[in-house]
Amino acid sequence: MTATPPSAIVKRRLIVGLEVHVELSTRSKMFTSAPNVAHPDFEGAPPNSLLDPVVLALPGSLPVMNRAAVEMSMMVGLALHCDIARVSKWDRKNYFYPDLPKGYQISQYDMPLCAKGWHEIVLAGGTRKRIGIVRAHLEEDTGKLSHELPGGAPFDGSLVDLNRAGTPLLEIVTEPDFSSADEVVQFAQELREVCRFLGVTEGVMQKGHMRFEPNVNLALTLDDGSEVRTPISEIKNLNSFRALKGAIEHETVRQERQWIEDGRAQGRGMKSTRGWDDIAMETVLQREKEDAHDYRYFPDPDLVSVEVDAAWVDRIRARMKELPSARRARYEAAGVGEKDLRQLLDQPQLCEFFDATVEAAGGAKATTAVAKVVLNAGAKHANERGVALAKLGITPAQVAGIVALRDAGAISAQGVDQLFGLACDSSEDPQALAASAGLLVANDEGQLTQWTDAAIAANAQASADVRAGKMAAIGRIVGAVVKQGGGSVDGKAATAMILKRLGVGS
Repeated sequence: MTATPPSAIVKRRLIVGLEVHVELSTRSKMFTSAPNVAHPDFEGAPPNSLLDPVVLALPGSLPVMNRAAVEMSMMVGLALHCDIARVSKWDRKNYFYPDLPKGYQISQYDMPLCAKGWHEIVLAGGTRKRIGIVRAHLEEDTGKLSHELPGGAPFDGSLVDLNRAGTPLLEIVTEPDFSSADEVVQFAQELREVCRFLGVTEGVMQKGHMRFEPNVNLALTLDDGSEVRTPISEIKNLNSFRALKGAIEHETVRQERQWIEDGRAQGRGMKSTRGWDDIAMETVLQREKEDAHDYRYFPDPDLVSVEVDAAWVDRIRARMKELPSARRARYEAAGVGEKDLRQLLDQPQLCEFFDATVEAAGGAKATTAVAKVVLNAGAKHANERGVALAKLGITPAQVAGIVALRDAGAISAQGVDQLFGLACDSSEDPQALAASAGLLVANDEGQLTQWTDAAIAANAQASADVRAGKMAAIGRIVGAVVKQGGGSVDGKAATAMILKRLGVGS
């Protein structure tokens, strides 16, 4: 419908619902045993190499449901407080898919696996907002079309890669409960964390493991007191939080301007799909959006319905790992700071390694001490070696041993770093490693005095500055003492001896 726009808009309200497509990392595809490109073992497979008769829709081939994909979907549904349907079914969604050989998509229409859930986000200031989950249903992904040759050279045609065709795809649909782009991005980030911690997806955005499609429109209050809503735009296939935020913010401006120009309001047949131009930072029209009846859904005759009993749900619930929100609360209660929290919660495997180390170090009381070692020395060595910290070779028990040595003052801060590196390449006990490497802190006061006096003599200006009260200068002298000790000198002990020998603070 259209209307002649009045002279003024006195108030505007953003309305956003979100569709999220999550590629599940099962070993095989949704309806066949062909390898799944979303599983890390098959990453980087040559184009069109993960195919079989079912993917290619060859005559006589029949689909068979992937049980693992159903169970992964149930996990996500439970994490989002959804009802798990006792019976759900498969439907054919008819649409022209040039990258899906059979010409239709197997999906779920009126009987989805998961429905009527919610997820709570915490807004600035501590206000809590509940986002409704309409449904989370399973379907299969399409293949990929590209219009460039490898290396980016233009190609006068379309290149089809069917490796992704048939990948299990969980589509999560929210209520239109968002009122800002920031709320949408926060929800999307937290949903990604949930899915990654449950182990259902690698969650690598650049590889399309998660794709976001916001449905955006505005409620405009006019100067005559009436309200009009702009047509909904669905922005397709956003695979970064930056694009998600930018697309919503652009639509907020574009839709108001468009309504002022043409007066078109929300109504049947008015919905459109748009793409996102990451360079121009604007959305572009792709096509007018079909309504549900245009897809001609009907039950797939080749697949039986999915029947889920309470016992199956209980087994899935028992397999679920601790969710990010619960981990955050536990770590915060133990004294882990915000910076360390972000580092931990960004890596599910690191969290598991961290928890195992805390347990080996004596439980929750050791949390902050473990965090200092794991997130400083551990992160440094992981970065230098280019591998995940959990795969460095060091065990949680060894890290706990390093923490105990440091707490007892048996090794210095510099020694912690060196000992961590040694333990990555050895299964030896940290105490023995530290002893053989000369990293145990020297308790010989006479020797420490000698090193301190030599360091003071070699740093005359710094020594004079410290005597004058410029304590920042002491770092140079401490470094000289520690260097002489080869890692066997504790920085605090060195500082105390320097002040004593300089006659400062005594």
